[in-house]
Amino acid sequence: MKTIGIIMAGGKGERLYPLTKERSKPAVPFAGKYRIIDFVLSNFINSGIFANYVLVQYLSQSLIEYLRANWISTGLTKDHFITVVPPQMRLGEMWYRGTADAVKQNLNLINDFSPDLVAIFGADHIYRMDIRQMIKFHVENKADVTISAITVPIKQASRFGTILVDARNKVMGFEEKPKNPKTLPGNPNSVYASMGNYIFNYDTLVKILHEESSDEEAIDFGKTILPSIHKRYKVFAYNFSSQALPGIKSYEEKNYWRDVGTIESFWQAHMDTLGPKPTMDLHNKHWPIHSSQHNSAPAKIVESNLQDCMVCDGSSIMRSSLKRCFISSEVVIHEKCQLEDCIIMDGCEIKAGSKIKRAIIDRFNSFEPKTVIGYDPDKDAQNYYIDPDGIVVIPRGISKWQW
Repeated sequence: MKTIGIIMAGGKGERLYPLTKERSKPAVPFAGKYRIIDFVLSNFINSGIFANYVLVQYLSQSLIEYLRANWISTGLTKDHFITVVPPQMRLGEMWYRGTADAVKQNLNLINDFSPDLVAIFGADHIYRMDIRQMIKFHVENKADVTISAITVPIKQASRFGTILVDARNKVMGFEEKPKNPKTLPGNPNSVYASMGNYIFNYDTLVKILHEESSDEEAIDFGKTILPSIHKRYKVFAYNFSSQALPGIKSYEEKNYWRDVGTIESFWQAHMDTLGPKPTMDLHNKHWPIHSSQHNSAPAKIVESNLQDCMVCDGSSIMRSSLKRCFISSEVVIHEKCQLEDCIIMDGCEIKAGSKIKRAIIDRFNSFEPKTVIGYDPDKDAQNYYIDPDGIVVIPRGISKWQW
């Protein structure tokens, strides 16, 4: 069926501050060579959905430039494109007022494409999903709307929209971030949570959005639309855990999905990709995550000890010791440095004799010799941002290069 992708990439990502001080959440770098948005875009391309609009809003220039340099190219046909869409204000002088309003303001683009299905997905999560399997479920159930869902512990329910289903996975109720959620039948410790990914029949989507008043202060799928449409339309929940992802290894967490909305969850998702048997193995030729086209020399490692690390092109590590670290492109680590549990983003320089532990260092930072970070919380607090979980986060520095 002819499908168009609508990717919601306008999130502020306030809980990821200061990584989102100058960029939106989908533009935040991840695992050395990726941005968060690379995961949802790769899911669409790997699933054979090549017509995609990316809706942006807050601090969007970094994301726009990244997509322009790495994702946007002339397709084989007019139906192959990735196009960035800032707020057009076609319905009045206003920004996007919620996820559904963002789609409503761009219905003209969807109408012009004339799809059978509209796949509306968020751009804020780390996961791999074969969207074709969700579409197959949608079509087989003759659904009007399908919500992708995952089982989460009840203690996390207040972070999600929770779904009540019958034996056929037909949606019987929906609550956005409930204080007292309804648990799964026979499983009092878990709830069915929305992943923020939806498949709509095109005609159904148009009808639903026109039913919503344009005078509403905000029109949001989770808060405004999903809690009520199951009474008027055939809405189903697709169990993400039933997916059979191509190329997944036996030791991986089946159908890994993380909302990296906090510094701690962002840091932990990185650590999940390390080790001989990572929770999510990024080395999957059958389901690659496409990434930056940045070109530089090979990484250079001289007389160093590295344990469970990822090192990207152009980086140089000289006679140092690293444990569970991510080293992005063009990072220079001088002699006698000790780094542990660190995420070092592009273009940073760590000078000789420095010791850094459990830190996230954004792009283009340079540190003087014998810098110590992560060993004295009181001292770190005087100079850096410290997350409630004790992770030191250093904002983006000043770029020396135009990339």
